[in-house]
Amino acid sequence: MQSLIDNARTFPARATDRSTDLGRLSAGQSPEALFIACSDSRVVPALITGAGPGELFELRTAGNIVPGYDPERAFGETATIEFAVEVLQVSNIVVCGHSHCGAVTAIVRPDDPGTPATVRRWLADTEPHDATRDAVDLRDGDALTSAVQRHVLTQMERLRGHPSVAARLEDGRLRLHGWFYAIDTGVVSALEPREGKFLPL
Repeated sequence: MQSLIDNARTFPARATDRSTDLGRLSAGQSPEALFIACSDSRVVPALITGAGPGELFELRTAGNIVPGYDPERAFGETATIEFAVEVLQVSNIVVCGHSHCGAVTAIVRPDDPGTPATVRRWLADTEPHDATRDAVDLRDGDALTSAVQRHVLTQMERLRGHPSVAARLEDGRLRLHGWFYAIDTGVVSALEPREGKFLPL
């Protein structure tokens, strides 16, 4: 923890050295994209994309899960999406899954006693995960990769069910992107819609 404290203490000087205009950021934000990623500490959107302060609006959830839209319930995730789209008017949403994902592993193995009860409820409460579970052998890295990528597609489909997202997709003001990040190599693959598969950027 001490190294984190030390870095926070010296951040103003480091920001100045990098010509980061923190004063400009105090006037507001205009991020290019909403980046929806897993809470996993190994996935660092700004590191992966090279984004600086103010360039990404981030939503981090266990398993980069997007809850289905429900007008009767206010989820923090739904509020974040709506704010990014309606107020900040982001022009892109990236849903980024990753290799070695504990949440997808838990989806595939819902009865695993190693999954905390609250995590099981979160996964169960965010709609069925049948597409993610299909024919996954966790001993097969390629099969787990495929499950994570199908999981990304599911989240993208849920996003299309959010009214604010749907309206902007319809009129071309917004684009959805599906990404897969390989933790062990750093390679990022993106969904190629016409081919229906993830290809390296």
